Amino acid sequence: MATVEEGLKSQVRNIETKYGRPISSWADLIRASGKTKHNEVVALLKSKYGMTHGSAHRVALIARESMGGGSELANVDPGADPADRLYAGKKSAVRPIHNRLIAGIQSLGDDIEIAPKKGYLSLRRKKQFAMIQPAATRVDVAIILKGEPTTPRLESAATFNALFTHRVRVGSVEEVDRQLVGWLRRAYDQAD
Repeated sequence: MATVEEGLKSQVRNIETKYGRPISSWADLIRASGKTKHNEVVALLKSKYGMTHGSAHRVALIARESMGGGSELANVDPGADPADRLYAGKKSAVRPIHNRLIAGIQSLGDDIEIAPKKGYLSLRRKKQFAMIQPAATRVDVAIILKGEPTTPRLESAATFNALFTHRVRVGSVEEVDRQLVGWLRRAYDQAD
């Protein structure tokens, strides 16, 4: 089963292949540009070098970290799987659900940015389309699916997180099924 760390390493390899430079070369280029703000670096990579948003974001994070420009995870080992921090302690029991979700998400496309936040992972394409947040006995998957009716399983996210339209409470590995991956696919497609 793929981990977030493996997914990030794969994303970096794909960026290096697609854009023809190692990450260290991109970091040198960014350093030479004098740009230090994340959004400025992303805009530079997209406009001048034709990177997709997800690729530019990942390169900017890595480059800024190497230059000591922080992110909210600046004090975290950049080689560490950010999910390790999310699933520490009591939440470790739901880590297999997370791993299955990541495998399903990675099947959607190679332009997905998995951005670690303090208590969850944000999933972006050109814009955020979902997030994964561990709870004590389940993993919550919040999705942006405008116009999609709610169901007992695909519930409203209004009381959970107003940035999303729906939430799915995933209590077992078996619940990461075609239906859930299908909802994620539709949200991914809408985020293009």
